[in-house]
Amino acid sequence: MTTSRSGRFIVEAGPSVPRAPNRLRYWVGRSILTLTGWSVDVRLPDEPKLIIIAAPHSSNWDFVYGLAAIFVTQLHFNFFGKHTLFKGPLGGLFRRVGGIPVDRTAPGGLVAETVRIFESRPQLLLALTPEGTRSRVSVWKRGFWHMAQAANVPVAVAYIDYKRKKAGIEWLFRPTGNWEADMRPVFEFYRTVGAKRPDNFAVEQL
Repeated sequence: MTTSRSGRFIVEAGPSVPRAPNRLRYWVGRSILTLTGWSVDVRLPDEPKLIIIAAPHSSNWDFVYGLAAIFVTQLHFNFFGKHTLFKGPLGGLFRRVGGIPVDRTAPGGLVAETVRIFESRPQLLLALTPEGTRSRVSVWKRGFWHMAQAANVPVAVAYIDYKRKKAGIEWLFRPTGNWEADMRPVFEFYRTVGAKRPDNFAVEQL
């Protein structure tokens, strides 16, 4: 277990968790969070492959604080992007910041594509936003849950809490095949998290 503790920033991660150390990004992220009074608390066990869900997603500010927190962790996070975005001049940039091209029209759909990607890599932290939009939604998309089941990887519960000015990863769970049983404690946790725009954030009532 590698532990980094520096004032308001705590990062604990097992040795198999993928890293992306970068002094400039760390300095930028730390500066943004320090100046705005935010803290980071990320604790990950020794899992080389994870799907990470992040919420609330109610404002463009979520991207700013979320990216700053990622820079501070110095872990290597990935995200999905439409495959056509990676063919142009910005394709290399998207890949360097963790983008993975996916074709939603591929046989088997995005779940099958996700399984293939996980099987092809020894390490992968895949970050997703289950709300899918900054607008208020009462039912979350279940794609991440199906992906985790099919790829046989745990789901990490990440948050951006404006009440506490804190971003982090709280805990992990492995999907059992029962959505309600799996997600009930997740939704209960997210009800304690403060969104930038509370009117735009809701979780399912199970």
